[in-house]
Amino acid sequence: MITCTRILEFDAGHRVFGHESKCSHAHGHRYKIEIEASAMSGLDSKGRVIDFSVLKGIVGTWIDENWDHGFIVNNEDPLKSLLIQIPHCVGGLQKVYVMDENPTAENIAKHLGSKVCPDLLKNTDVTVTHIRIWETPNCYADWWLEP
Repeated sequence: MITCTRILEFDAGHRVFGHESKCSHAHGHRYKIEIEASAMSGLDSKGRVIDFSVLKGIVGTWIDENWDHGFIVNNEDPLKSLLIQIPHCVGGLQKVYVMDENPTAENIAKHLGSKVCPDLLKNTDVTVTHIRIWETPNCYADWWLEP
């Protein structure tokens, strides 16, 4: 199998609801995401899985619209209701993305790989096979497509 990997970066805040240490506080990261993809029918006529700029355009646009300079929160987190009310209090736009589980690097990778990317790429021949998300320069989580 031949794959290609596109790296994207974004800034976002989150907190790990119920965490036993400092990650229970609202804080932010400069996330780096490695998106690995393959094409079911092999390489295209130009010898590519997918043009890197197309992958960036599809997935990167979604990340920019939903996560970049926003706050990712667990649906069960009591902070969610306050975050959703903020735009009304400050008279401006706030970006809040609600997940069904804690927004850990592991869960963000799984969410992007198993839900977001399949939906975004459903009209293409491309499948995302691996997501690596760096939460810090020293810590990352991997999601792999189940065979």
